[in-house]
Amino acid sequence: MSENELKRTPLNEAHRSLGGKMVDFGGWGMPVQYSAGVIEEHMRCRTSVGLFDVSHMGEIWVEGPDAIAFVNRITTNDVTKLVDGQAHYSVLPNEAGGCVDDLLVYRFGPEKLLLVVNAGTTDKDWDWITAQKRDEDVTLKNASSDLCQIAIQGPNALSILQGLTETELSPIAYYHFVNGRVDGVDAIISRTGYTGEDGFEVYAAADKAVQLWERMLAEGSGEGILPCGLAARNTLRLEAAMSLYGHELGDDISPLEANLGWITKLKKEGGFIGCDAIEKLKESGITRKIAGFEMREPGIARDGCEIYSGDEKVGVVTSGSPAPFLKKNIGLAFLPPELANAGQQIRIDVRGKRLAAEVVPTPFYKRAK
Repeated sequence: MSENELKRTPLNEAHRSLGGKMVDFGGWGMPVQYSAGVIEEHMRCRTSVGLFDVSHMGEIWVEGPDAIAFVNRITTNDVTKLVDGQAHYSVLPNEAGGCVDDLLVYRFGPEKLLLVVNAGTTDKDWDWITAQKRDEDVTLKNASSDLCQIAIQGPNALSILQGLTETELSPIAYYHFVNGRVDGVDAIISRTGYTGEDGFEVYAAADKAVQLWERMLAEGSGEGILPCGLAARNTLRLEAAMSLYGHELGDDISPLEANLGWITKLKKEGGFIGCDAIEKLKESGITRKIAGFEMREPGIARDGCEIYSGDEKVGVVTSGSPAPFLKKNIGLAFLPPELANAGQQIRIDVRGKRLAAEVVPTPFYKRAK
């Protein structure tokens, strides 16, 4: 796809002016990194604060008397347990029990929910969700082009964002949100993120993106804030062992295989699409599951590298990279359940050499609280 054909977030020119190296990401022109480099962006987020444009993500409003029942039927987590101002992580399953996508579900009220889905799957998700509607009294709206989303992440995120809003941020619990104003702009302020750090994701009208982005950078200048690209976002989420659609998740991957049984509520009232298929898989036993590993020999096991136990190929790396903060080479991989236990010795084919690695507990990194 040519550069002119790529979708652009409202911050596209801002990224270019900051020296962002633009790449094609799921049909979007996005910064993979800036001049400071991936390692510095990663470390700044871990130790101070990083700023991310995630306006490419998709947003779908579900409104009406049957909003909760409808979303509960098409997602794996239990939407009836949410209270106003709370969000949760969930999966959009297909009939075979695979993952159409992973997503966040926000409850604004008993008749108003917001679904936040992945950028590269927004159109697919929209088609899927609208096709699942039966006789429920709900109205669906794809608001993806109406909103911007900016993530401010790291130990200093709260103090910096607090300088731009009268909303008291400290009382907002993790995976909760409020309607407020940031730099005078109406916004949804959500204590969520994809980095393993404390922080917030701010949703606002798309035409306010540049204002918010520039004000956050200015407010955080004394704290060393850095704009961060896709590469740092990926290494940060990998250290935190967070799944990435197309890697640890996919249409042919069950949430049980992806270690997402904790958000797969098989016993919730009314069930959900694909529930029977996932139940059958649980009863018969999964043959693969996601596990974390560390390299025990010099080398980086990238996505797609084959994994061996003895001479037998037993799995494949789904995500692999150096971990800048941990200063190790790590990854996630599909392995047979009996080989997915911490301490298990494996070998990974890296450029024709089978290098030693060890299965370790995840997450690899967990912030101090």
